[in-house]
Amino acid sequence: MPATLPPSIFNDVVGPVMRGPSSSHSAASVRIGRLARDLCGGNPDSVRIEFDTLGSLATTHDSQGSDMGLCGGFLGWEADDARLPESAAALRAAGIALEIHIAELRDAHPNTYRLTLQKNGSEHRMVALSTGGGMIEVIAIDGAPVQLYGDYAVTLLDVTDDGRSTVATLAKRSDVDAVFATGSAPVLVVVCAQTFVSEAVLATLPTVRRVRRLAPVLPVRSRKGLTVPFLHAGEMIAGTDPTTCRLSDFALQYECARGGIAAEAVFEQMRKILAIVRGGVQQGLAGTEYHDRILPRQSHRFAAMLERGQLLDGGILNRAILYVTALMEVKSSMGVIVAAPTAGSCATFPGTCLAAAEVLASDEPTTLRAMLAAGLIGVFVATRSSFAAEVGGCQAETGAGAAMAAAALVELMGGTAAQGLSAASHALQNVLGLICDPIANRVEAPCLGRNIAGAANAFACANIALAGYDHLIPLDEVLDAHRQISESMPRELRCTALGGLSITPTSKAIEARMCGTKSGCGSCG
Repeated sequence: MPATLPPSIFNDVVGPVMRGPSSSHSAASVRIGRLARDLCGGNPDSVRIEFDTLGSLATTHDSQGSDMGLCGGFLGWEADDARLPESAAALRAAGIALEIHIAELRDAHPNTYRLTLQKNGSEHRMVALSTGGGMIEVIAIDGAPVQLYGDYAVTLLDVTDDGRSTVATLAKRSDVDAVFATGSAPVLVVVCAQTFVSEAVLATLPTVRRVRRLAPVLPVRSRKGLTVPFLHAGEMIAGTDPTTCRLSDFALQYECARGGIAAEAVFEQMRKILAIVRGGVQQGLAGTEYHDRILPRQSHRFAAMLERGQLLDGGILNRAILYVTALMEVKSSMGVIVAAPTAGSCATFPGTCLAAAEVLASDEPTTLRAMLAAGLIGVFVATRSSFAAEVGGCQAETGAGAAMAAAALVELMGGTAAQGLSAASHALQNVLGLICDPIANRVEAPCLGRNIAGAANAFACANIALAGYDHLIPLDEVLDAHRQISESMPRELRCTALGGLSITPTSKAIEARMCGTKSGCGSCG
């Protein structure tokens, strides 16, 4: 199987562009659903979904958007499709039967999707994981172990022999990046490339009895011979004086290598992200409504009091609080957001960075560089730990977002790579152990407050890093501690809605009230 590939800023950290409450649920499930649809060659006739009682999805699949995303994916929609809130109805209208079963499956990962699809009398099975921030991994197809991430055009070949001759033939081709055989009776040959294996080539493979094709779902593709200059903060600064260069220089070097693209293409992609963030802030401040949310519109009150001078003087921080709130309100109204690094923490870094850039009158190139610097901090998080709250609580989401925002603020102030790493280390140290306990089983609160707190954390940590405060523990070691804490965190405190604020009487009452407004809601148990 192909080796696990290095993170990309635009795949893993600053993205996906999406709608929905949770990237781990709403966006990842769209991608999984689209791959499953490809597996059976179009709209399935029926789908059976299984969730493990001991995982996260058993209690959150409905309220946090997994069902919505899967239904959209089965129909071939994108993660930012405006029709997503009505995807279940659209699935029924398309004549696709859907069953959801919850059983004790003992899955190793808390975000495991087991899908069985029927089409034209044939069965197709897929097991996939949502690994955080909208990223996915397909780990089994028809019972055969695989390792696929949605970053290749994948051709699946059922063969009548052991697959060795087919693998040997395809491995010689320059247009094939990876090929391997897996499973038995039948053996499955998996071909990863930039394009699908052509009909002309397939005609030369006599033992192939069935062909299926999975289109890539990630914006940045992988390729043969892919290398990156570093994967960890310590590697990045080895042999380099980090006090003489900017973090954004390293970020640009990294993403150019990861994507195989020129610097201007990297800036152009980040420019698109910045436009979405700006649009989201404007939409949030203009006012948002949505029937299935627990928090009302609030940003307009903050904006009015800020304008009248009725709030404590917070300078950049007050602008950041306003923008963070606006972006979170857009997320809660099913508007388009950028998961950066996740939907649950979609406002900490973008809102803080944009607010600071405006107050400082930073030009666009400087703002884009600040966003790239933040993205590189996210790469380090993805490499050594996780963004998924189901894996590591809220320290994984708003913790990472605060570290990214702190580095962005340092970059906006002209700080060095050393100061950016210090700010990120400080910010992450401040939230180690932070749990995920969504009120009423929805990604709104305490998420809003923690995104706002993340902005304040980032602001303070950027300033102390610029002032030379000693962070003591290098970022790599802080991330190792972050991972270790995640591994020891009780399941009840990791986005299962089984502990903390989630199980307070008020939270359960709100959840019951919200479930009463939705037909078929299954999140109350």
